[in-house]
Amino acid sequence: MNFATIGQNIVKLFIKYWDKFLITGLEYTLSLAAITVCVGAVFGALIALMRMSRIAPLRWIAAVYTEIIRGTPMLLQLYLFYFALPMLIPILNKQQYACVAIALTCNSAAYVSEIFRSGIQAVDIGQTEAARSLGLSQRLTMTEIILPQAIKNILPALANEFIMVIKDTSLASTFFIGDLMTQCLLVKGATYLTIEPLIIVGIIYFVLTFILSKGVAAMERRMRRGDIR
Repeated sequence: MNFATIGQNIVKLFIKYWDKFLITGLEYTLSLAAITVCVGAVFGALIALMRMSRIAPLRWIAAVYTEIIRGTPMLLQLYLFYFALPMLIPILNKQQYACVAIALTCNSAAYVSEIFRSGIQAVDIGQTEAARSLGLSQRLTMTEIILPQAIKNILPALANEFIMVIKDTSLASTFFIGDLMTQCLLVKGATYLTIEPLIIVGIIYFVLTFILSKGVAAMERRMRRGDIR
């Protein structure tokens, strides 16, 4: 099979299955990535605050959680959550999408927690001291002074995490939940073509992540100009 034939097959497949690739596949991929990053950001912020807490047990729990998640493969975590969660929470039985979303969220939260922690630590300690000298409590100092500045600093990193999660959702195809790679496998099984569906999905992933990465770069430039002013 030559490149011309492959190119023709790619065009034919895309015309015939564009709805599977661009509607179903993208819908599942983007929704899964959005849920993962949004919920993961909330849990990640809580884990970061636990790691910086003065209460030792909270620090230990957060540290152990982060090290375990970051020290084991995501595919292993997906399998564990996929098979173990329905046994622990019966309502999740046959809820493949929910189990995969929870697994990806827990994984993302561990990495996002480090992003939040570095962002909080990057805020000048003098601002904390000034706030406390003015009579603000530790909670108010964190919520009103430190976190707003930290969030501004970590927004580009969170956006990059979203791009990484979009690519990581391809592992969810192991459980056929409807994402882009799942659609690729379905088209492959229906047409007995291997290379062409992979190329189509690869192009979609590249275009999607390229556009998002350029958006992140533009956001970083805008934030730098704002800091200079």
